Amino acid sequence: MFFDSENHVVKLCAKGIELEGEPEKASYYYRKAWDAAVNNEERFIAAHYVARIQDTIFEKVKWDQIALNEALTIDKEYVKAAFPSLYLNLGKCYEDMADFKMAMEYYEQGLTFSNYLNDDGYSKMIKAGLEAGVQRARSKMEVGRNQ
Repeated sequence: MFFDSENHVVKLCAKGIELEGEPEKASYYYRKAWDAAVNNEERFIAAHYVARIQDTIFEKVKWDQIALNEALTIDKEYVKAAFPSLYLNLGKCYEDMADFKMAMEYYEQGLTFSNYLNDDGYSKMIKAGLEAGVQRARSKMEVGRNQ
């Protein structure tokens, strides 16, 4: 996926990535990026990174949903390559909250965008994560029905 490396928000998020071993510092740069975002593309990018450093699953869901909602308003082909990852993140959150029906919906939705992924290791990892998520959610839903 293409990001403008000269964009102020992208630069702040890149600095946060460098500091992810120090969560407080990474959080500072991600929050600064969110505050600096002036359009839906910048808000999508910043929210995606703010979600990464949340302490609770509920806050993570909130920020992952903001990132997805912003991304869905952007009519650019390269942003569609981010959808599988965004849906994977939300699916995993719902799976962790034991809401397997919602998890399944997000995982399956992510797979509908898998054709926008590149043919590289990262993309294969995302697609495999979505497929594994579908299998885990399906299995846990079936266990719940049989109890």
